[in-house]
Amino acid sequence: MGYTGEEISEKIALPPELNDFWPNRGYYGTLRHNSRAVYQRYMGWYSGNPSDLDNLPPEMVGPKYVEFMGGEQELLKKAKASFDKGEYRWVAEVLKHLVFANPNNQEGKLLLADALEQLGYQAESGPWRSVYLQGAYELRNGVPTAGGTVTASPDTIRAMSPSMLFDYLAVRINPEKAAGKKMVVNMDFTDIGEKHTLSLENAVLNHTTRYAASPDVTVTLSKQTLDDIQLGQGTLEQKIASGEIKVQGNQQTFSDFVGLLDKFNFWFNIVTP
Repeated sequence: MGYTGEEISEKIALPPELNDFWPNRGYYGTLRHNSRAVYQRYMGWYSGNPSDLDNLPPEMVGPKYVEFMGGEQELLKKAKASFDKGEYRWVAEVLKHLVFANPNNQEGKLLLADALEQLGYQAESGPWRSVYLQGAYELRNGVPTAGGTVTASPDTIRAMSPSMLFDYLAVRINPEKAAGKKMVVNMDFTDIGEKHTLSLENAVLNHTTRYAASPDVTVTLSKQTLDDIQLGQGTLEQKIASGEIKVQGNQQTFSDFVGLLDKFNFWFNIVTP
């Protein structure tokens, strides 16, 4: 029918015999959310409207929306009137532009937090409620610096096979730092009897169990030693000095490789630039 994902999610409804079946309530997944996911699975993010092909990101579009709406004070005045009418979805839509245009506008941030909080109170879905309230928290208090789930726990790291670990390291490669670099590293794990080759080129890390004949460096170590480095229980230099890691070839290559790995914070901005 030509409907976009957003249009589908706004109008889609289960037939009564399914909608009235209590376990089908959207306490976790929601029909609105998941219908958009199905659309994206088959059609991608593009709505078909050419204005969406190369649209501006939030930091660039925010100031322009605020200007078109008559400035910050006029936008706030209209947003307050909409809030008083209970139009919380609309308030969240317009005030996100104000916050991205001027993240120091405390009045705008607090009003947006109030709107998100109201949406959270009304949300039947637990994840939706959590996301709304997390956004309200960020607007009032900033991005959290403590707490959160630690997914890369010691048990998780130590349970990962070398192939899984190298896939994880590939995600951590910083593309700006890796630009223009080429290196081949042979890895010999003495405790599990496995040999792997890491190849970095075009800012992409690949790995294979086929040992390279002419690597830049060959590193001999136990998997436990590599796990320790991943977990911050000793540095590369300390492990080399202690003899836990033996390096043949250009030692600096391996040091450079480790230096290309990003570390990710658990928390990040979701409603502020």
